[in-house]
Amino acid sequence: MRRVLLFTPLALVLILGVMLYNGIGKDPNRLESALIGKPVPYFELASLEDPGQILRNEVFEGKVVLLNVWGTWCPACRVEHPDLVWLAEEKGIPIIGLNYKDNRDEAIRWLQTLGDPYETNLFDPDGRLGFDLGVYGAPETFIVDRRGIIRYKHVGVVDERVWREELKPRIQAYEQEVY
Repeated sequence: MRRVLLFTPLALVLILGVMLYNGIGKDPNRLESALIGKPVPYFELASLEDPGQILRNEVFEGKVVLLNVWGTWCPACRVEHPDLVWLAEEKGIPIIGLNYKDNRDEAIRWLQTLGDPYETNLFDPDGRLGFDLGVYGAPETFIVDRRGIIRYKHVGVVDERVWREELKPRIQAYEQEVY
């Protein structure tokens, strides 16, 4: 009986130690996505600005784009927003917004106040497309190629460093692909 009592805490400590060891050194912004290499899941969502306009997967066809998941409730989204405006206005990067689990009026007010970097904004108040994309929270940014295939996922704020080191080289490579 005494051996069992000693073994149980020791086993728990060892299991916890292995779990912690395996997680040390991993980048929390690199959450793997099962959708890499697969099409954006099918959706029919209203435009944020025009509830009568229904948008579908065709918004991703024809050019390499960033799909940025954002919400007015997200403090990190506010931090990254000026960089997204910079990417859209100064670098000409096409960005599609996915307004995630948000209030339409607040989101429109946000864009009117802070600037609108998005070519198109999908309104996902229930988070259905976000769920299908495997979104953990916001902000998350995907690179989607011109065939609508998800090629990369970045979790966290997009800033100038993330643009330069992670997104720009990948976008350039995907733009050069011939199908």
